[in-house]
Amino acid sequence: MQKKISSIPFSGTPEQEAKLKEVISNHKDDPGAVMPVLQQAQDIYGYLPIEVQTMIAEGLNVPLEEVYGVSTFYSQFALSPKGKYNISVCLGTACYVKGSGLLLDELTKELGIGAEECTLDGQFSLTACRCIGACGLAPVLTVNDDVYGRLVPEQIAGIIEKYRA
Repeated sequence: MQKKISSIPFSGTPEQEAKLKEVISNHKDDPGAVMPVLQQAQDIYGYLPIEVQTMIAEGLNVPLEEVYGVSTFYSQFALSPKGKYNISVCLGTACYVKGSGLLLDELTKELGIGAEECTLDGQFSLTACRCIGACGLAPVLTVNDDVYGRLVPEQIAGIIEKYRA
């Protein structure tokens, strides 16, 4: 699954930038520093926008392509911010054969965003994941730590409304 770059403008703070520069400084001479710096950068910002990746590349004196390659290869890294409510739809085999693709389509319609995107107000983000280990409840989605199972598309609007309220 290809990661999407956020359409929400980057809005890092001077405090976040200072923390990132400190992390970069602490790893500047370490071989293989890209991965640990990206992990700490994501802890600082919550995701890895191109502006942060550029700071890392320049600070570590490595090509931006290398930083981008690592950040897009590993599933732990996000290029888009997460909303207050992160909705994750399981597309694992059991969920998919029981209709999770239809749930994802309904969420896309309801929220006006696609997978790996965040609403402009920052309230909702949508993620398509593989297996969350709740196959007996297929199809499943989570909203943060809340699990919803045995769903049909007609239930999506009501779930979203619960979090909008």
